[in-house]
Amino acid sequence: MVLQVAELAVSSPESIRIPIMGPTLCAGFPSPADDFLEGALELPRWLAPNPPATFLWNISGDSMRGAGIHDRDLACVDRSLTPHHGSVVVAAVDGQMSIKRFLIEGNVARLTFDNPDLPAFAVEDLVESHIWGVVRFTIRWHVARAGLVR
Repeated sequence: MVLQVAELAVSSPESIRIPIMGPTLCAGFPSPADDFLEGALELPRWLAPNPPATFLWNISGDSMRGAGIHDRDLACVDRSLTPHHGSVVVAAVDGQMSIKRFLIEGNVARLTFDNPDLPAFAVEDLVESHIWGVVRFTIRWHVARAGLVR
């Protein structure tokens, strides 16, 4: 059975609440604890097949504009996914959360921006870094944001 988006009613058994983390990406390293939750957004279960490992993050800045990810977008990040060459990831780089493109060139893993004005750097060149999760999709608001349910 294939569900159509219109068939998924709000608060239906086919929907789940996904927490929105704060602060925005690139603004610090929050823990996925309740102190850092800014609200939640109800999504169809098929958009977030692993709810306990799924979080939403507000994007700040234009470092990923080449990937179609812009300032004030909302990224759905799944911590259970394994990053592969070309994945868009959320990484903790020297204690700061940011969104990057994960590339493997030979034996070197790189975190890059999708903005030609910004440099790529090798993961091993960083003082401390790790991949926090893989971006499953983003949401771009084309009208004023509706209030989020807390």
